[in-house]
Amino acid sequence: MRCSFVFTLIFLIMGSVQAQLKVEKMSDVDYGVPTKTLTVANDVTIAYSDEGMGKETILFVHGLASYIPAWKKNIADLKTDYRCIAIDLPGYGKSSKGNYEVSMDFFADMIQAFCDKMGLKQIVLAGHSMGGQISIATALKYPNLVSKLILMAPAGFETFNKGEKQWFRDVMTVDGVRLTTVEQIRVNYAYNFYNMPDDASFMIDDRIAIRHAVDFQDYCYHVTQGVKAMVDNPVFDFLPEVKQKTLCIFGENDNLIPNRFLNGGPTKKYAEMGAEKMPNCELHMINKAGHFVMFEKSAEVNKLMRNFLKS
Repeated sequence: MRCSFVFTLIFLIMGSVQAQLKVEKMSDVDYGVPTKTLTVANDVTIAYSDEGMGKETILFVHGLASYIPAWKKNIADLKTDYRCIAIDLPGYGKSSKGNYEVSMDFFADMIQAFCDKMGLKQIVLAGHSMGGQISIATALKYPNLVSKLILMAPAGFETFNKGEKQWFRDVMTVDGVRLTTVEQIRVNYAYNFYNMPDDASFMIDDRIAIRHAVDFQDYCYHVTQGVKAMVDNPVFDFLPEVKQKTLCIFGENDNLIPNRFLNGGPTKKYAEMGAEKMPNCELHMINKAGHFVMFEKSAEVNKLMRNFLKS
């Protein structure tokens, strides 16, 4: 009788875990914080979280294939002194997904429209990876909107020739993203960290769960279009035009920057190449940290962000 009870309990627990690893719609994923949606254009709705209060507002922009919760450790700390708004970019997470003409300009325009609808002015724009390149593009196109930039392992510092750009287009396909196995999903996420912490496992669970969502195909399309947008709309040559005071942080052990298939050398080389071109950029390299530096080393990053915002 006792044995039967134990097996029943295990079965129920496993059933509960499996249920969490499947969602009907991407908007069903539990972010752990309240989210709202705002229509910023005729066919574009942006999901966002809004926490904390303060004189300055930080708008957080996630990277490729990511979402609002990627910033959870930073917002948990910073919301005590700042208004912290994190968005799902169009095509991602709980935001609308459509056949958008994706480009850096498109994302910049959507951020500007979001801020206009929310009545936000002179924001601190924080971006990770692709979100970093988007933040740079937004600061260039709408300089009066952005007062300061915070860049976490930003894309855009590494340059690619014509053949290398085509390589990205050939490698990143909708089916390639859609058919990624559970095992490869786990490997891919671990590759984003120097030493993936246990409390980052929710990212893997959520990525596995959305494979069954009705809007997953659209998400896969937007991931491929995001890659295309990054290589087709480079920002490197325009970095000297970024006048905003900028904090830039890289993990010294970033496996994604530079791209290991196309370029060699330490991450620091590319970080310095980009930071040196920006007139008001403060660069920090964090040891034993990977591409998700703001999550893996959140305490160190949060301290740097606070010092930067106070200066």
